[in-house]
Amino acid sequence: MSASLVSFIIAGDPPPRLDKALARDVPEEAALSRSRIARLIDAGAVRVDGDVVQDAKARIAEGAQVEITVEVAQDSHMEAEAIPLDVVWEDADLVVVNKPAGMVVHPAPGTPSGTLVNALIHHCGDSLSGVGGSKRPGIVHRIDKDTSGLLVVAKSDRAHHGLAAQFEAHTAERRYLAICHGVPEANDPRLRGVRGTSFEAGGVLKIQTGLARHRTDRQRQAVTFEGGRHAVTRVRVIDRLGNPPVAALVECRLETGRTHQIRVHMAHVGHGLIGDPVYGGRRKMSEKAVGAEAVAAVTGFGRQALHAASLGFVHPVSGEDLLFEAPLPDDMAGLLSILGG
Repeated sequence: MSASLVSFIIAGDPPPRLDKALARDVPEEAALSRSRIARLIDAGAVRVDGDVVQDAKARIAEGAQVEITVEVAQDSHMEAEAIPLDVVWEDADLVVVNKPAGMVVHPAPGTPSGTLVNALIHHCGDSLSGVGGSKRPGIVHRIDKDTSGLLVVAKSDRAHHGLAAQFEAHTAERRYLAICHGVPEANDPRLRGVRGTSFEAGGVLKIQTGLARHRTDRQRQAVTFEGGRHAVTRVRVIDRLGNPPVAALVECRLETGRTHQIRVHMAHVGHGLIGDPVYGGRRKMSEKAVGAEAVAAVTGFGRQALHAASLGFVHPVSGEDLLFEAPLPDDMAGLLSILGG
């Protein structure tokens, strides 16, 4: 197994821990994140002044000579598959993809192939410099199988570390478009009585709850006000659909990014997404309001009407502000047209 040697000198006033000092001073071109450095320390791949050090908390002095043996990234155990991808943007560190509905992001026991990761391994080929010692794309956020839209994926350890920090700090901008039952209006007294809701300037509905696994169905998430993971969604009505309105095109902005967050939050406030088979988005719609064709289209819509329409973040290597947008896919655009949007 081939390897490369990264050598450098610890600069002045080093952090008190070895892993932090190495992360600060390792040459940028080595593209080693702190988490990768921690694994290399644990594996005995780090020498300080000629001696192997395997304690990440060890102290290190200014002027110490460091040598890190970095094995060349190995091919991933996941298969490369020639699946067409809608690549919105790509450079040496990142790739932004417009994922179609129906595609799973990452292989799992139930879906070992046909995923976005399998497609990216084939698409990127030798341009994957390796994440965590393996030639695989670095997934820092996901969208559900039956949600369409934008995802950014890391091609290098350095980019993966920088992206993960942004998503953990909730600084990445994520805007979704959804078609929901009913209209979440600021003047609806029922909504104002739903726990965890409030309205902000411009009639923006703020939903703030905890989210946790459902007590009886482990595949679902549920709203909770005791524990769970903090979750905040903001919802703005873009278009009212039907006469009288019986549905709406809404914009959902995520302050946090929890599993099924938008779907659970919209169901919680009584405005489940059209087509959502898990969170109750298959309510009957009035033919008088939208017509028989529209009712049939809503009833037959095969997925939750949810699309990750825009994604913004700071490039983890260049520092450039990036913002990408993806238009509504054909199925949602067609549903919107039939509903009168």
